[in-house]
Amino acid sequence: MRRALLVVLGAVVPLAFTGVAHAAPECPDPAWTETPTGTDAQLRGLSAVDSRTAWVSGSKGTILRTTDRGRTWKPVAPAGTEALDFRDIEAFDAEHAVALSIGPGDASRIYRTDDGGKSWRLSFQNSDPAAFYDCVAFFDHRRGLAMSDPVEGKFRLQSTSDGGRTWTAVPAEGMVPALDGEFGFAASGQCLTTAGPRDA
Repeated sequence: MRRALLVVLGAVVPLAFTGVAHAAPECPDPAWTETPTGTDAQLRGLSAVDSRTAWVSGSKGTILRTTDRGRTWKPVAPAGTEALDFRDIEAFDAEHAVALSIGPGDASRIYRTDDGGKSWRLSFQNSDPAAFYDCVAFFDHRRGLAMSDPVEGKFRLQSTSDGGRTWTAVPAEGMVPALDGEFGFAASGQCLTTAGPRDA
């Protein structure tokens, strides 16, 4: 123990006294630049793919996409969805994304695009008037879940194994009962999250 300690000190002390001090590089102060989006919708969903690409979603059927670091935003929402409220969007890259609209009954919908929002396909539309889907999350590019507020005392889940192209109801067995008055927070897609390949 004593010999090891002397070796460590012998290695550290010469460096401390013989090293040349270098000034830290000057870093610019953080700054924000306001860029117009062209919409007055309330934006709630955000999916940042990389340093250039991000998707946002919100009220009035709004979905926007940037591929130039946020300098410009292009409206890319599905046609005829102006009455929907897209509270969650999950993007895989600049071309592929899944968007969730919230609401009771058939207002809860999931759309998928494979061409940067030029076209969208409705892949899920809720048919249960008691359900209200709040959020969606993916484990990877294929497997994901969508969550509804409790129906008959338990949260309801839909699952996909093909990137959101199709959805299947997850059996309620094993789901713990919801507490009285417990619901999801349908504001920004953060009421459902994944960790690793299996945990949600």
